[in-house]
Amino acid sequence: MIAEYLGIESDYIILGLAAAVVILFILTIVNIVQMRKLKKGYKAFMSGKGGKNLENTLIERLNQIDTLIEANKENENSIKEIFKNMQLTYQKMGLIKYDAFHEMGGKLSFSLAMLDKRDSGFIINAMHTREGCYTYIKEIVDGNSIIVLSEEEQKALNRAMGKAE
Repeated sequence: MIAEYLGIESDYIILGLAAAVVILFILTIVNIVQMRKLKKGYKAFMSGKGGKNLENTLIERLNQIDTLIEANKENENSIKEIFKNMQLTYQKMGLIKYDAFHEMGGKLSFSLAMLDKRDSGFIINAMHTREGCYTYIKEIVDGNSIIVLSEEEQKALNRAMGKAE
């Protein structure tokens, strides 16, 4: 047939096919050994340590994620509420100490400006004299007062608003 036509003896063909069968048999054995190792590793992975399997671990982690998402939403709501409340608090402060009367020393008088984010608030002016201490308060709306401010009160207001004196 073809072997005779090509000039190859049938003995060589049989030996070549036998060698191919032996190589395929060795490859099959190697493949079986590798599959057993893979199955063993898979079983160990799925059973987990201490009898805990992968499915239970995944369910537990997903529940933890749900809890974290819920806690995150609560935190976001709390932060929004705090931010809303912060808009109403006094955030800016300017303090100027001075001597109301030159015969008095120690800078016991002061002007204190307290402002919110919109530069609204009040100025407290405490004037210390030998007879006592007199305290005045002036309302500030959008950085301005309807009552004329003294030099010290204006400095305290400017300091609270971050303006250069």
